[in-house]
Amino acid sequence: MNRYDFEGRVALVTGGASGIGAATAERLRDGGARVAVFDRQRANGDVLEIQGDVARAADADAAVDRVVDELGGLDVLVNSAGVPGRSLRTLDVPDEEWERVFSINAHGTFWFCRAAARVMVERGYGRIVNVASIAGKEGNPQAAAYSGSKAAVIGFTKSIGKDLAGTGVLVNCIAPAVIDTPILEGIAKEHVDYMVERIPLGRLGNPEEVAALVCWLASDEMAFSTGACYDISGGRAVY
Repeated sequence: MNRYDFEGRVALVTGGASGIGAATAERLRDGGARVAVFDRQRANGDVLEIQGDVARAADADAAVDRVVDELGGLDVLVNSAGVPGRSLRTLDVPDEEWERVFSINAHGTFWFCRAAARVMVERGYGRIVNVASIAGKEGNPQAAAYSGSKAAVIGFTKSIGKDLAGTGVLVNCIAPAVIDTPILEGIAKEHVDYMVERIPLGRLGNPEEVAALVCWLASDEMAFSTGACYDISGGRAVY
């Protein structure tokens, strides 16, 4: 396994208590980073735990301030917090469900990007990696809110990357296909089967495979990409 050098770096991972976020936090620590995890759940390992609501801009600002105060800066932000939303056909999606999914997946990711960028631009260095989804590129049935919110993440990642070009802060996102994480517990089996059937490799991905891509994008080895979306879909992605 490649080991990316994060010695002296400080990283913040939202949704870092489980799934892709937890695997990423572990790999960042293994590379020498001091890591903070923002989540509603308790995190494992030697990390600074910060609890709060990702959908609240004030919580995002406070989390970044705490990381800077307690760990001495902020070099890497990984936005992994997200919800799948309920498996509902479009005609059955209530207003509050649409708003809930967007408030976490889209708004929450943006609040953390904005808060972190304010610190990173001033320091002249930063890596931001947002976890989107292949659903944001292709759209999944019974997942209008989820697909739409992840499309928003892809779109504003491209915008923020261009806005911050030349500041030393690089902003990219990833688009995983279905990954074997606790988020699947909230999705109907029919919906999961639909996603797996469309993966040429014929299986779920695992969080460690995704964390490897995230950590490359968060490392100094990645120096000439910003505003991009990287697929990790087992062959499902077609563009």
